[in-house]
Amino acid sequence: MNHIYISSCGVAAMLLSQTALGQAVQPATPTSQVLWYDQPAGNWETEALPIGNGRLGAMLFGAAEKDTVQLNEDSLWLGDEKDTGMYQNLGEFEVALPRAKPVTNYRRELDIGRAVHTVTYTSDGVAFRREALTSYPDQVMVFRYTADQPGSYSGALTFKDGHDAKPVIAPDRLTTAGQLKNGLQYESQIWVMNDGGTLAATPTGIAFQNVNCLTLLVAAGTDYLNQRAKGWRTGEAPHRRVTEQLEQAGKRQYADLLAAHIKDYHALFGRCSLELGSSSDTNRQLSTAKRLTAYRGYVAKTSTETNYNGNSDVPNVAGAPDTELEVLLFQYARYLMISSSRNRLPANLQGLWNNNNNPPWRCDYHSDVNVQMNYWFVDQANLSECFSPLSEWLYSVIPVRRDATKAEFGTKRGWMTRSENGVFGGASYIWVPGDAAWVAQNIWDHYAFTQDKDYLQTRAYPIIKELCEFWEDSLKEGPGGKLVSPESVSPEHGPKAQGNSYEQQLVYDLFTNYIDASLALNVDAEYRQKITALRDRLLGPQIGKWGQLQEWMTDLDDPKEEHRHLSHLIAVHPGRQISPLTTPKFAEAAKVSMNARGDGATGWSRAWKICIWARLQDGNRTHKILNGMLKSQIMPNLFDTHPPFQIDGNFGYAAGVCEMLVQSHMGFIHLLPALPDAWPTGSVKGLRARGGFEVDMAWANGKLTSVTLRSLAGKTCQVRYGGKAVDLTMQPGTVIHLNGDLSRK
Repeated sequence: MNHIYISSCGVAAMLLSQTALGQAVQPATPTSQVLWYDQPAGNWETEALPIGNGRLGAMLFGAAEKDTVQLNEDSLWLGDEKDTGMYQNLGEFEVALPRAKPVTNYRRELDIGRAVHTVTYTSDGVAFRREALTSYPDQVMVFRYTADQPGSYSGALTFKDGHDAKPVIAPDRLTTAGQLKNGLQYESQIWVMNDGGTLAATPTGIAFQNVNCLTLLVAAGTDYLNQRAKGWRTGEAPHRRVTEQLEQAGKRQYADLLAAHIKDYHALFGRCSLELGSSSDTNRQLSTAKRLTAYRGYVAKTSTETNYNGNSDVPNVAGAPDTELEVLLFQYARYLMISSSRNRLPANLQGLWNNNNNPPWRCDYHSDVNVQMNYWFVDQANLSECFSPLSEWLYSVIPVRRDATKAEFGTKRGWMTRSENGVFGGASYIWVPGDAAWVAQNIWDHYAFTQDKDYLQTRAYPIIKELCEFWEDSLKEGPGGKLVSPESVSPEHGPKAQGNSYEQQLVYDLFTNYIDASLALNVDAEYRQKITALRDRLLGPQIGKWGQLQEWMTDLDDPKEEHRHLSHLIAVHPGRQISPLTTPKFAEAAKVSMNARGDGATGWSRAWKICIWARLQDGNRTHKILNGMLKSQIMPNLFDTHPPFQIDGNFGYAAGVCEMLVQSHMGFIHLLPALPDAWPTGSVKGLRARGGFEVDMAWANGKLTSVTLRSLAGKTCQVRYGGKAVDLTMQPGTVIHLNGDLSRK
């Protein structure tokens, strides 16, 4: 029987009986929107699960005896205008829940369809439940502890600040304020709300005794501001803002907080769905970690495979296809993007989540592929609102980069960056001229998808034009009068040389995007003509002595080189200079280069290979690499590993799936350009195409069966499938339905 009581710490709470809870935690068929586990997390990087609202993030472990939650706030950064600095750990809290009886019916899950983390278990005849979420509307984290019997919670809350600041302890609140060595002020607050029982301050935290229901509200902030003119600071300590956020959330009942959170989140996440056929019932019964083990093609019965309930059985489904797991990883990338990039700073190398004050690669914005890869899929996967943090961050740091470039190289116009970048404009590692043009490619592509003229005029166009001016001043005359880039590197290997393909392809792309942008705004016709003439003089792609697409102007490529970077393939993806449909000889040369690089490498490199082979329209090769990535680079919590953990692989995987299903970079909408044999039947709803279009489609037996096309901006377009093409003129809001042969329904 279920019990309901009115809780003073939030709302009317449904408390499950032990029988109902036992039924609820059985490994019933997981959907493509649930990660679940039969034991707590033991390792932050590989097992803990992330929640976030774009600014606040947490990693959850879920042990019954001790609930550990590690916290992040996206602007907690060291560094300044000279030094990149590094992203910092905010701290972690623990809720100790001592118990003498063993735990049964344990289940830990992350429902990415609702962005809610849940832990359920039974101990000493009591059914316990925890829910955790990070609310964007209310800008707080919420942790809810309930049970099916009153007075079941006794224990203590403690907090360890990431920089050893000491909390101020009140009977119902922990407040911790500190200052980093660069002067950045930060604060976190945890408000403890109880129904029944007692709360008491202790020397180390807050004790609670015989509580029916416990709710923790967590708020945090810094005095960071993304404006150089104001010294990168808001001008006041974060205490007032953090307190107000907490107080406003505390006035609301838990049900209202939960409902507002789910409504807001689902408005983004629910726009895009994907089905690639059904997986076996055997696979569906497995926890996510064991499902991944089965996907990898082996069964490891070790102590690490024993779940929290003492069960070590992993059914032998080795090598069985699991398309629902492939879909789950795609939707997980969308979940991670919504959770780490919303109207604040962009997702960094680890998205939002970091437990280390000296993290790998500074947990920074790496600009020689990684930050670009983070955002390749955002518009395609119908999450355009998640893009603005990238453009706003870039816009904010350009003045610093402009001054640094002038000081280093004496430039009069434009700017460059180094490959490591922070939130105050500081940069480190090596200068790479092409990096800025590559980020600008993302900046243009967002307009191509959204057709947002205000964004184009105020953000994209100024950035792109200034970089065109930089390259107008920087290009050199090379062999045959062709224009080549100055001496530079091809990230992150090989000689330093003039005219490497990395810069040549990016400058071509930059100039092409500028031409399109000036036409869209109907401005700067004279300068547009100049850039068109410069583009026509650029040294183009070269085919080398073993049939490869050259990485350098001189034919230096080693056919045995298997380096992770694919910098000379930018013209294929994410660029639009080389395509099997328009430049077949260069596309074949790109295949030769890709074959030489191999199908392995790090997580993000495999993800880029998925994208490139999709653009080369080889669906089976694309899926082979996708399959290998899941087997080698995806950890039990579905984080991608370089190693170590880097979120660009998660995001790059999603970009690759989008490219397999819909491509629009060549000026038309190409349906199912790289559909593999492994996905003979499926459907997708809500994918975006350039020009302001949204696509739904279904296919069966490897053939397109239906298409629905929506125009968001009112444009003409051409739709292609196989050898067929149809031209459409659509007004804003128009919806057109097509059959598999592209005829009107």
